[in-house]
Amino acid sequence: MKNLLSLNWVRYSKTLLASVALSISIFSISSEGTLAQSKPQVIKQAIANLQTTEKRWIQINLSEQKLIAWEGKKPVFAVIVSTGKKSTPTRTGVFQIQTKLRKTRMRGRDYDVPNVPYTMFYQGNYAIHGAYWHRRFGTPVSHGCVNVAPNHAKWLFDWASIGTPVVVHK
Repeated sequence: MKNLLSLNWVRYSKTLLASVALSISIFSISSEGTLAQSKPQVIKQAIANLQTTEKRWIQINLSEQKLIAWEGKKPVFAVIVSTGKKSTPTRTGVFQIQTKLRKTRMRGRDYDVPNVPYTMFYQGNYAIHGAYWHRRFGTPVSHGCVNVAPNHAKWLFDWASIGTPVVVHK
């Protein structure tokens, strides 16, 4: 019984410490007494941090409709993309590749597309993927995903791995 109580106490302590650490990182207070960083500042800081490493990471610039694959501060691949339209925008933020599928079916309220190639989900249903059904790259036309020409999507799919950071900004 004593061991069981100790085990539960250890689990509780770990959960509590993890929660406190997460809360501090989210609600850090600056010296002025305001939230430390806004979303654009967090994104800017993430880019600066990634550029000091040798890590592979992906930057998506919504205003330029451009995707750049980086290795640290060295750009290794750049393409024009098609991101979300105003009614279904692509979310900004710092994410990471969570799942990679060579082909998948994508469905929504007003679309059902089979065999979507080279799909890399980075946040919920948001993904970078090949788009064979249009050639309007450089124009926001998607339902929130980042559309890439299929040959470019293959290159990215082969280059990136699960956990590769994805930074999406305006």
